[in-house]
Amino acid sequence: MQQPLPTAGDTSWFVHDRFGLFIHWGTYTLAARHEWVKQRERIRDEEYQKYFDHFDPDLYDPTVWAKEAKNAGMKYFVVTTKHHEGFCLWDSALTDYKATRTPYGKDVLRPMVEAFRAEGFKVGFYHSLIDWHHPEFPVDPIHPMRDDLEYREAHKDRDIRKYAEYLHGQTRELLTQFGKIHILWFDFSYANRQFPWGRGKGRDDWQSEKLVQMVRELQPGIILNDRLDLPESADVRTPEEYQPRRWMTVDGKPVVWEACQTFNRSWGYYRDNMDWREPDELIRTLIDTVSKGGNLLLNVGPNGRGEFDERAVERLRAIGAWMRLHSRSIYGCTASDLTPPPDTRFTYNPEKKRLYLHLFAWPYRHVHLDGLAGRVEYAQLLNDASEIKMFTVDPHQQAQNTTMGGDRADTLILELPIAKPKVAVPVVELFLKE
Repeated sequence: MQQPLPTAGDTSWFVHDRFGLFIHWGTYTLAARHEWVKQRERIRDEEYQKYFDHFDPDLYDPTVWAKEAKNAGMKYFVVTTKHHEGFCLWDSALTDYKATRTPYGKDVLRPMVEAFRAEGFKVGFYHSLIDWHHPEFPVDPIHPMRDDLEYREAHKDRDIRKYAEYLHGQTRELLTQFGKIHILWFDFSYANRQFPWGRGKGRDDWQSEKLVQMVRELQPGIILNDRLDLPESADVRTPEEYQPRRWMTVDGKPVVWEACQTFNRSWGYYRDNMDWREPDELIRTLIDTVSKGGNLLLNVGPNGRGEFDERAVERLRAIGAWMRLHSRSIYGCTASDLTPPPDTRFTYNPEKKRLYLHLFAWPYRHVHLDGLAGRVEYAQLLNDASEIKMFTVDPHQQAQNTTMGGDRADTLILELPIAKPKVAVPVVELFLKE
């Protein structure tokens, strides 16, 4: 069984829990058309101010959010303390561009942390390295005002070093005012991007080495992601909106990794987006991720009233219905060295010595598992603990009209019921012999 490279942060709980909630929430929620709306539509600060002036999530109740996430089977959460727009969810002493200065008038981060902690969640903070509102953040090629030549000229003397002081100061606030923080999810560096004019930002701009040193000192054991343009500091790799073909590696060695995914290709609330993924597909994504040794961080973008979209709630509950019966094929599990049959995935719990066969397509009667003959003491459907019969076939036996043949000597054959169980993805639990 593969083992990921050791990490500076404590990832022991992380690779056990496997499933987390991402939350993208800010003033872009009121625009309701993607969290990059300011950049995509090249909106000036004066025009964008209307979203700040009307931010009033009067129905916000983080205890409801935490319960929905817990019922979905999630174990940790990561929330956007500040996204690229620069708006802060907490009462930062370093800016007035924060929730406490909006019509809502209250810190929204602290009650969220408390609500999720009360449900047993590990706490994670996303924090943008970019800030399109800060007066010292340079107008670069991805800035909302990038095409306004007059604006660029007027602001050409902005000092990224002064902005870095602000970035470090806010990071210090987040890591000293909210108790134990398990994950710090910075986003993002783009120093290697080529532009016709200007340049991207990376480790020198963020002063990443100094930043990491402070983070490690303030919160020993915290997990850091891989977006500081400082690969050696990364505890976890974070593929975004795609599924790796296999366990992610660095220099050919497996690493701790986490797929971050959306419901509909938007992180922030997007009222008119109809590209919502179906619940069964989301469940398969979770299974596929764990089968490759990874975690899944699945995103919800709350709306401007402070509630989860009903389409998101519907999907969280569908995942929760499946997890209620099948979570032990996810928690504590990882990749298996065995190759699964077509249209299936294996996950493996090394502590309990149990192998889980996830059936993405329901076969007719039999599943053939190469390499498992003589290695399984018992098999059952996980949803109802009903026995699954097992047998092997003499490899020299010829297949005939009602007689199976032609299998390898080490192939274990499972005999399934004709009718697929009424669950999104059926799972066969295989108890391996010691």
